[in-house]
Amino acid sequence: MTPEQSVVATAVQSWTINVERADKLFAGLSESQILQEVAPGRNRLVYLWGHLLAVHDAMAPLMGLGERLHPELDAIFLTEADKKVAVLPSAAELKKHWDEVHGRLLEGFRRFAASDWAQKHTAMSDDDFKANPLRNRLAVLLNRTNHLSYHLGQAALVPKG
Repeated sequence: MTPEQSVVATAVQSWTINVERADKLFAGLSESQILQEVAPGRNRLVYLWGHLLAVHDAMAPLMGLGERLHPELDAIFLTEADKKVAVLPSAAELKKHWDEVHGRLLEGFRRFAASDWAQKHTAMSDDDFKANPLRNRLAVLLNRTNHLSYHLGQAALVPKG
């Protein structure tokens, strides 16, 4: 394995580990448990889960892996604040979508050569990328992994029991 391949494999593994942690956390909750707030007056676990799902789904076109699978989740989990939408997807629906989105992303990530990770993401113009080549696919993966870790930390604040 080249040093470049090692760096990419490490980043993809970190992403995968965090996705698996989130999956274990959220999928292990009952319908009533996912309605718990992280802290009084704050987001509920269901909102964090859906938010992460919508953000991760948006990675597919950004990384050049095709269209989004569930853009309808944006109105619920990105555009609106928690508790502003009356009807939310069930835990079973979120789990199904989670598995679809993350399976697709991981499959795409595994097809990328190490050099593909240094390419611009689709939201960058050629000129902007020339000015800042560090805004690449690997940067997106690292950013989204950090975002996921942040929200996992929030979810850990929910009282057990």
